Amino acid sequence: MSFPKLGLGLAASSLPHTLSIIIRLTVVSFAQSPRMISAFFIFNSKGEVLISRLYRTDFKRSIADVFRIQVVSNSDVRSPIITLGSTSFFHVRVNNLYVVAVTKTNANAALVFEFCYRFINICKAYFGKIDEESVKNNFVVIYELIDEINDFGYPQNSEIDTLKTYITTESIVSTSIAAEESSKITTQATGATSWRRADVKYKKNEAFVDVIETVNLSMSAKGTILRADVDGHIQMRAYLSGTPECKFGLNDKLVIDKNEKGQSDAVELDDCRFHQCVRLNEFDATRTISFIPPDGEFELMRYRSTSNVKLPLRIIPSVTEVGTTQVQYTVTVKTNFNNKLSATNIVLRIPTPLNTTTVDCKVATGKAKYVPAENVIVWKVARLQGGQECTLTATAALASTTTRQVWARPPIDVDFQVLMFTASGLIVRFLKVFEKSNYQSIKWVRYLTKADGSYQIRDFHLHVIGLSII
Repeated sequence: MSFPKLGLGLAASSLPHTLSIIIRLTVVSFAQSPRMISAFFIFNSKGEVLISRLYRTDFKRSIADVFRIQVVSNSDVRSPIITLGSTSFFHVRVNNLYVVAVTKTNANAALVFEFCYRFINICKAYFGKIDEESVKNNFVVIYELIDEINDFGYPQNSEIDTLKTYITTESIVSTSIAAEESSKITTQATGATSWRRADVKYKKNEAFVDVIETVNLSMSAKGTILRADVDGHIQMRAYLSGTPECKFGLNDKLVIDKNEKGQSDAVELDDCRFHQCVRLNEFDATRTISFIPPDGEFELMRYRSTSNVKLPLRIIPSVTEVGTTQVQYTVTVKTNFNNKLSATNIVLRIPTPLNTTTVDCKVATGKAKYVPAENVIVWKVARLQGGQECTLTATAALASTTTRQVWARPPIDVDFQVLMFTASGLIVRFLKVFEKSNYQSIKWVRYLTKADGSYQIRDFHLHVIGLSII
């Protein structure tokens, strides 16, 4: 997939307004917390303990049985924090695993969860994914990582780049070179930029920026928007030599209103969260994102937007019930973006009544079929160009029942991806790289808007002909 080049020399911009919530979790903030974590566990979906580590003498391993009984075996538990007496269980569900931190102190909940998510990201960086199989296959390495990032209950350095320099699955030769490398690791881990080595070298200096947004939509059949917001994050891959200083600018409403009156492309971000490499003092003063990037891939920031959300797809459903024997569907999908762009991997899941026997589907674009096990019609469209529309018509045959049941009418779920489009309107206006050797660097930017079950059309109308659905 090609990346369009990012133009430079544009006017400066920065990030969100005064109501923004900025969370920066660093090694220092971890260390300043009181005894945060007394025990750490990984459970599978059956409640079996895969990994356990006790940091305090006031706990026994049998505390794992309490979590298994109270949380894993209890389907009614929805809160990520369960407090039983003086003991609190913080858990994160990822794939088929529970990542659990236990404490008896009045710990900072945000920091405990950050530790859990940092651990998950570290495992993904090492093993590609985190599930029961990867945990069992990398048992020893995971224990090494846990012991390295948590010392006697105090979370320590969790920078992936630093950890990979000395926790590796490869053999290490004990020579003078190893001693030199050990010295470099110590300098990096305890230095001002623990997330980056100073001796990084590349023949070709490049920086890739991915702006990835997930649209959350709840819309009525009449087109009334019940809820619309965007969860976004900016992912960077920095392949830059030395210790470069980067300055990053966006089309933020606060700065554009102040410096460039009349500009109409400004966006308003409700809150954002930065990687620890970002200098927050400079951001507070000038609203510019300035940082020394980690080597390789990292997440620069996360943000939310709830105003002026641009919806990529419009779904127009029409459902008609014919007596007690049929339900007829007409569902139209329209694209709301430039004809040079296209939506890909479009999947609509259209609900059917529980007493549906067969469904006859007709589409001119894509493929559609009835999935009885899930009571849905699944309509897949590989690609739909901007400014185009496509329609599905279907007739569902219903079985006769002795008792009438009200159909709950679940929402229509839509999944899709649109490349080079942002629902929030966010644009990367510039990325500048400064390094003492003054080398030339190439910058690339890519935008992606997607929906993964978060784009829903609710309460679609039923046009009744004859009797009601039973």
